[in-house]
Amino acid sequence: MKQINSYIDSLFYTKDDLLEEVISSIQENGMPSISVSPSSGKLLTMLISISGAKNVLEIGALGGYSGICLARGFGSEGQLTSLELQEEYAKLAYRNLSKAGFGDQVSYMTGAALQSLEKLAQDNKKFDFFFIDADKDNYENYLQYCIKLAEPGALIVMDNVLARGSVADPDAEPKRHTAFMKAFNETVAKHPQLESMLIPIGDGLTLSKVIDQTHK
Repeated sequence: MKQINSYIDSLFYTKDDLLEEVISSIQENGMPSISVSPSSGKLLTMLISISGAKNVLEIGALGGYSGICLARGFGSEGQLTSLELQEEYAKLAYRNLSKAGFGDQVSYMTGAALQSLEKLAQDNKKFDFFFIDADKDNYENYLQYCIKLAEPGALIVMDNVLARGSVADPDAEPKRHTAFMKAFNETVAKHPQLESMLIPIGDGLTLSKVIDQTHK
C-alpha cells in the first residue's frame, strides 16, 4: 500500500509550497503528523470542484491542511465550517487558511464535536459536503449526524478507513482501530441511506452519497 501511494504521489502530486508550510507549522507546534496524504488532499479538492459543493463541514481540523484542500475546491464562492476539539489547533488552522486566502470563508467550532454537531442540528444547518477525519471511536456517531445535516445528494468522505491496510490483510499486525474500522466499513457499505465506495488512496477514503429517501 505504501508503494502504491508513493507511486501515485510521484505521478500526480506537484510540490505545493503553501501546504508544505502547513506541514511545517504542525510539526513546529508539536502537533501529531496526521494530516491527509498529498494525493488524498488533491482528491478532496477535486471532489468538491466536481460536485459543486459550496457548504462544507469538516470534522477534525488539526492544522488546516485538509481545510485548505477543501476550500480550494469551492474557491471564492463556498463556506467551510470546521469542528476541532482543541482551541490551539483551530487557531493554527485558521491562520493557515487565512494565509491561503480563505480566512473570510471559514469558521471554527471548538470543543467536543458531538456537541457542536448537535448544535448545528438544532439550528437546522444543512451541508452538501462532509469530511470526517477525527477520533475513530466516534465515526459512526459522526456519520449519523452528517446524514442528518445533509442536503439530498450530499457527499460524505471519511479518512483512515483502511487502518494502514490492516482491515484487508489477515496477516497484518492489528492496529489500534483495525477491528473497529472493519465493522464501521461494513456498516457504511450496507447503510440504506448511502451509496458508497472505498478508495484505496492515502490511508483509505470512503466516499458516500446521501440518498434522497423521498425519491426512492
